[in-house]
Amino acid sequence: MNEQTSLSSVMTDVNKANGLPNAHYIDPAVFDEEKQAVLFANWSGIGFSKDVPEAGDAKPITFMGMPLLMVRDRDGSLGVFQNTCRHRGMILVEEAQKIRGAIRCPYHSWCYGLNGALRATPHVGGPAQSTHEDVNMDELGLFKVRSFVWRDVVFVNIDGNAAPFEEVHQDLMARWSEFDGPLYHGGEAASFQLNVKTNWKLAVENYCESYHLPWVHPGLNSYSRLEDHYNIEERGKYSGQGTLVYRQLRDEAGQTLPDFVDLSSKWDEGAEYIAVYPNVLLGAQRDHSFAIVLEPVDCGNTVEHIELYYAASEADTPECNELRTTNAKMWKEVFEEDIFVVEGMQRGRHGQMFDGGRFSPVMDGPTHNFHHWVASQISQARA
Repeated sequence: MNEQTSLSSVMTDVNKANGLPNAHYIDPAVFDEEKQAVLFANWSGIGFSKDVPEAGDAKPITFMGMPLLMVRDRDGSLGVFQNTCRHRGMILVEEAQKIRGAIRCPYHSWCYGLNGALRATPHVGGPAQSTHEDVNMDELGLFKVRSFVWRDVVFVNIDGNAAPFEEVHQDLMARWSEFDGPLYHGGEAASFQLNVKTNWKLAVENYCESYHLPWVHPGLNSYSRLEDHYNIEERGKYSGQGTLVYRQLRDEAGQTLPDFVDLSSKWDEGAEYIAVYPNVLLGAQRDHSFAIVLEPVDCGNTVEHIELYYAASEADTPECNELRTTNAKMWKEVFEEDIFVVEGMQRGRHGQMFDGGRFSPVMDGPTHNFHHWVASQISQARA
């Protein structure tokens, strides 16, 4: 069976479809193909707005080998640039920092504003000559990358050809419009990373479905049972799962975390967990939310960057600090319970006779939806 035939078998009805072939998890050449056709061609998550909160804050990020720089401008806007000097290609910023004046290249001191514009080119025309008629500063600003911030996640479209984020994700943004108010990060305990020996797609696939709950998350399943969940699957857009029995965390005195304001009754005991294709996983509950940005390192390694957010700030609700700490610990344990599964599937993809597997027509719709989307992106790029 050739690769194109294999992808055709993915892009069929869930009742008959196979999953993506092994090469999409273990072959470096396919990893590079997906880098361009899936991750660079769409709106991928690279980081979090909270990491550059004030004017002048800058944070370098390497995404799929590409050096990027998130910068907060003086007008409050967040920009993403290629972290490469336009002169000789030197990396501009090596570590997160506050830019006091301009972004200065450490090699020849070319300087850029927080908006990426080239501001100074010392000695470019010879000693003490900071201009040259053939060096047009207006044309040599930093390469800007299209970006959009939603739910504090910084999304980028590297190749610049995707439709606007608000258009691509219009339906999802409307679905969760009740959560459009302020988000407050939960502090140090609410930020953690997991280094997982798996392909990034397997983390998405596992997150999409509730089928595994009874065996992988017995504690969670004890009160949020398999039958309490529903599938979320929008072909070509997003997928995930929801629960009808979300249970708020309470301390010994019965106190709970503050709710987001003006929520409908759906969220009294409801919660949803959705994969925003390609590499962002979001969760929404009445009193907190979380965001996971998957950083693909190579075929078999992924870093999960996890952040938790609340309806009220730490400063305004110090009485909730213990609840926030307990909540973060609980979620970290849940996410860690998934590690052996996604790492086991990664090892399993080296089984040469594995054909991509089959899907439960009832339980695996959200995961198949993701496979279908990835296969569609690659097929379109090859056409």
